Formats: sequence, structure tokens, C-alpha cells
Amino acid sequence: MQITQCTLEKPKIQTPALRPTNLNIPNVLTSARIMLIPIFLASFSSPSTSRSLAAAVIFGIAAVTDFFDGYLARKYGQVTTLGKLLDPIADKLLVTAGLVILVQYQQIEAWLAFAIIARELSVTGLRAVAAAEGLIIPADTLGKVKTFFQICGILLLSIPILPLYESFELHSFGVTLLYMSLMLGVVSGIHYLWTVLPKIGIGRTVKK
Repeated sequence: MQITQCTLEKPKIQTPALRPTNLNIPNVLTSARIMLIPIFLASFSSPSTSRSLAAAVIFGIAAVTDFFDGYLARKYGQVTTLGKLLDPIADKLLVTAGLVILVQYQQIEAWLAFAIIARELSVTGLRAVAAAEGLIIPADTLGKVKTFFQICGILLLSIPILPLYESFELHSFGVTLLYMSLMLGVVSGIHYLWTVLPKIGIGRTVKK
């Protein structure tokens, strides 16, 4: 009589992949960018050379966090849904605050600020509708370049005019950057519409 020995294999237990937590350094930096906005506005409330310079420094620090939060999130695998939603909102709040304060002190034309803000609000609304459908829209390359031009333009216009660089007409260059950001914003906005609307059921051709 032959006895057959059977070896029982232990079942393999698959552990679910850990999702990055929302409480991480990139999201903290993004939140810090939002919290710096009222400090920037308060520094600009009473225009003077020192306060304008302080406001420019604060705006610059807030802008730098925009680079580091995305870099750290990608490098350490801490990209979260909250970060994808919060990062563009923080950018838009920072840019809107800068544009409003520049219009108040007649550094730029009101229509230019309105056109830029209108584009930002339109894309934000589109993102909100897409998020309700379960579709998260991260910022594309063109949108990031647009935001970079906006931040650089506002930063140059926030710096008080000093004899050190007055001849270089940095303020005129700052206005030019804002015009360029508007053109890029229109192009990227059309790209968002073209890409996202069919995915959320708007503009989709219905077959009979």
C-alpha cells in the first residue's frame, strides 16, 4: 500500500497597497501658501517702500512653495487627491490676491485682471464638475507655464521702484508677463474644455 504525501501550501495573503496620507509635507506646503495670502495683503495695505518690499518677499516665499510641494509629492510618492485639488486652488487664490491688490494701486488695468481671474474661475468650475463625476484634472504643462508667468509678473510689479533697477523697466516686463499668461490661459482653457467636456458627458455625440 502506497501512501501519498500531500504538501499543503500556505495561502498567499495580499496586503492592500498603502495610500499616501493627506497629512504630508507637500499638502502642508500648499496649505502654507494659502495662509500666506492674507499676510501678503496686509503687508500691501499701506503702500511704502519697505512694506511693498516685504509684501514682495512674502509673495515670493508663497510662490516657491508651489514648486516644492509638487516636487516633493512626486519624488516621495505623496501625490494625493486632496493635493491635486488643493494645489491649483492655492495657485488661483495667490494669483487673484496679487491681481486685485495691483489693480487697487493702479499697477495694471482692471480688464486684464478680470480676464485672468475669469479664466481661472472658469477652469476651477470645470474641475469641480469633473471632480463630482469622479474625474480629477491635474494641471497640465501649459497651465503650469501660465501660472509661472503670472507669479513672476505679479512679483515684479510688487517690488517697489528703486534706483537700482529703474532703468531696466522691470515693471513693464511684469505687465508683459501677465499679458503672455493671459494668452496661455486662453489656450490651456480651450484645451481643458476640449479634453474634459466629453469625459463628463457634455458635448458627447449620442448615437441613435
